[in-house]
Amino acid sequence: MARRSPQTAVKRAREQALREKRERKQAKKDARALEKLEGPTEPTEEGAEDTDGVEDGEGVEDDAAEGTEEGAPDADGDAER
Repeated sequence: MARRSPQTAVKRAREQALREKRERKQAKKDARALEKLEGPTEPTEEGAEDTDGVEDGEGVEDDAAEGTEEGAPDADGDAER
């Protein structure tokens, strides 16, 4: 029986690595698709701290109504007097 050449072993190893890479990529795609179908998850305790002390939209209207300070440039870039 004939021996396999070293090139054949290299070729088989390369094909196996490529096959494994494709499988990992497909598994990653499947996991992302499943995650997308499940929808948003509940925020963790760490994620709940990102509100910066603003609860239920408090302070949002106040900031918009104040406008610019005297002497500060407005939207046009001109300083108010």
